[in-house]
Amino acid sequence: MDIEHLVRMTNDIASFFSAEPATAVQGVVDHIKKFWDPRMRRLIINHYLEGGAGLNDISRAAIGQLERETASLRSAGDG
Repeated sequence: MDIEHLVRMTNDIASFFSAEPATAVQGVVDHIKKFWDPRMRRLIINHYLEGGAGLNDISRAAIGQLERETASLRSAGDG
């Protein structure tokens, strides 16, 4: 999968949720966890860890949160 496509998709999701700033980041995280397959999640997290070029602010915050949750699950043996 093309990372530019995943970045565009993430930013589109963030734009949808931006109407509710208080819940936008969690909305993006929940959407990605619910609808993206694990490979897509790994790719966008790796892109974030490499600097996250092209991600808007909400997307960057959401992928950062997703990365922290995933790391926490891995350290607990659940991810």
